[in-house]
Amino acid sequence: MRYSKQRELILNTVLHNRIHPTAENVYKLLKDDYPELSLGTVYRNLNYLAEHDMLKKINVPAGSDRFDGTLSRHQHLICRKCGKVSDISIDELLTIKSSILKNTGFEIDIDTLAIEGICKECAEK
Repeated sequence: MRYSKQRELILNTVLHNRIHPTAENVYKLLKDDYPELSLGTVYRNLNYLAEHDMLKKINVPAGSDRFDGTLSRHQHLICRKCGKVSDISIDELLTIKSSILKNTGFEIDIDTLAIEGICKECAEK
């Protein structure tokens, strides 16, 4: 991978902002200090970093994709009300994955699993 100062800035922004930022979030965090940076550059670099396994891309069905710097096996909880994305590790999914493969031949990707619902804070409101 060729070195790029902008790519490094974008990667470090995701790694240091554990909020699972969108491309727009990353752009807003960087634009004051780097006014020459465009939103398109942020999108391209985030996708490049995800394609090269330096970040995880979280597909959010009813919203913008999010990006995660935690590369270890885990899943995500997405709140339908506030949009918050949280990490969770569900070890039982390994058993489910194995069972599905055995019964159907279909191999699921548990590392990209995102579960939608309502977070505790929104449920208490």
